[in-house]
Amino acid sequence: MNRLRRCTPFLCLLLAVASAVAAAPALRRSSGVIAAGTQWATPYHVCDSGRPGPTVLVVGGVHGNEPAGARAAGQVRHWSVARGRLVVVPRANELGLRAATRFVPDAKERDLNRSFPRGAGEKPTGVLATALWGFVRTTAPDWLLDLHESKAARVQQKKNVGNSVIHTPGRIATPQAGGLLEAANAAVPDGGDRFVLLRYPAKGSLAGSATQRLGIPAMILETTRTERPISRRTRQHRRMVHRLLRDLGMASGGPHVMFPLLREAGTTRVALYDGAGASGRVSVVEDKLRGAPHTLVRRVGPPEILAGALAQFHVLVVPGGSGSGEAKAITAAGREALRRFVRNGGGYVGVCAGAYLAASNYSWSLALIDARVIDRAHWKRGKGTVSIELTPEGRRILGGSDGTFAVRYANGPLLAAAERPDIPDFVPLAHFRSEIAENGAPKGVMLGTPAIVAGRWGRGRVVAASPHLESTDGLEPLFRRAVAWAAHGPAPTATLPPASKGK
Repeated sequence: MNRLRRCTPFLCLLLAVASAVAAAPALRRSSGVIAAGTQWATPYHVCDSGRPGPTVLVVGGVHGNEPAGARAAGQVRHWSVARGRLVVVPRANELGLRAATRFVPDAKERDLNRSFPRGAGEKPTGVLATALWGFVRTTAPDWLLDLHESKAARVQQKKNVGNSVIHTPGRIATPQAGGLLEAANAAVPDGGDRFVLLRYPAKGSLAGSATQRLGIPAMILETTRTERPISRRTRQHRRMVHRLLRDLGMASGGPHVMFPLLREAGTTRVALYDGAGASGRVSVVEDKLRGAPHTLVRRVGPPEILAGALAQFHVLVVPGGSGSGEAKAITAAGREALRRFVRNGGGYVGVCAGAYLAASNYSWSLALIDARVIDRAHWKRGKGTVSIELTPEGRRILGGSDGTFAVRYANGPLLAAAERPDIPDFVPLAHFRSEIAENGAPKGVMLGTPAIVAGRWGRGRVVAASPHLESTDGLEPLFRRAVAWAAHGPAPTATLPPASKGK
């Protein structure tokens, strides 16, 4: 009991779920492949509680240009259920998702969600639709949820269906659809677009045909993909799926579970912040992280941080953008949850704005490193290419060789020791060997200041990088090693571009 009192709310929930699972009949997890042996092959996953109850089928990625549904389904597949069965097809249109296109590439059906039987005696169109339809019939779910996204919210443009729950009205389906609507709107930011209830899925859609032809209560859950962070859209999907499971007495955990309860040996779990304040280049950071071996990346926003969901991860990466904007969005309570995560052994890597956030001398700072930002009046000193040089400790942690090399810079912080007695001293990993001094910034201030620093906060490790290693061609290995070091994981050998000798 004492341990439970000291843990974060999310960690307490994970421990409670683990205890409940241990006391319940053995969960049976299995996987298989739909359309096996074809180019449209896609996996499915089953969690069987071993107890009588409903079967819920969740499908994501039917349209390949709607990634949040596939991401959410890929996370939901790790959930446990207290009764019944949870069946998940995370990436129904695998080829479409890879190509980021709505349609099924190289297939006659083109739009998969218009390829299912519309009338009695009709057959699905195409290999993939036929395989998916056969899987639905064999699974015989009591409920089917199909996760989608639209270009714009329904409340903004009537021709779009974003932020909606689409169902076929009925005594059973309508009340449940209202519950999902309630759950979705609970996750809509203040002033955001509310979810609305719509009737009748499109003819030939998976949900529409499942209801009309098989009598399965089915709903299409639509988020809005334009100018909304993926973490928000994925969260909205998870919340709606969770609400149905909760209403059916199946939920055995919360809506923020993104991984299996037990961590995979040798794998690094990375949380990537993409909430308000983060720049539009988050996808670049994600691509570089995904290129690292044995690395799993999930995007998170302020609600996951506040809920303590970082307990599932090894390290949090906060990208460029606006440090004050990121801090405001995360909120004071969320910033304390983030500090608690690092204090308890989690890692933190802040790039540019994320480095501002890690510093110690703003009212909104996380104070994870004993560093203050200098020349604050000229923070907007310019963007371009600068030279940096690794220190011996930098070469040990990040790899590389002697000499200077070029890196992208975009108004990152200039750091100096804050000399706070409550925070361990940082170690410089690199120094600036050239500078940018625009918009009235005095020359000479940037030269010689730390470009990258590392430190410890509690049991956790912290890296703050002023320049953009992750978006400079050839320097991705440094960024990946920084993340690996902060995560306490093994750092792979880095290969850097040839360095020129510095002064």
